[in-house]
Amino acid sequence: MKRLTPFVLMAVIIWGFSGIATAEPKLSLPDSIFDFGFVPQNSKISHKFWLHSTGTDSLKIIKVNPG
Repeated sequence: MKRLTPFVLMAVIIWGFSGIATAEPKLSLPDSIFDFGFVPQNSKISHKFWLHSTGTDSLKIIKVNPG
């Protein structure tokens, strides 16, 4: 029984910290591609993409690079 106790204690510690390790922000982009079809030259077009935070931690968007 004494040999089993350290292994059980270690398993409980690892299980406890595994919840902390998986708590991270995640970004979900349901529609990552949009086809505008035929667009005349020199015309202005736009489309809204919805971003969803699906992680368990706060998501911070620091910089956006369109391209």
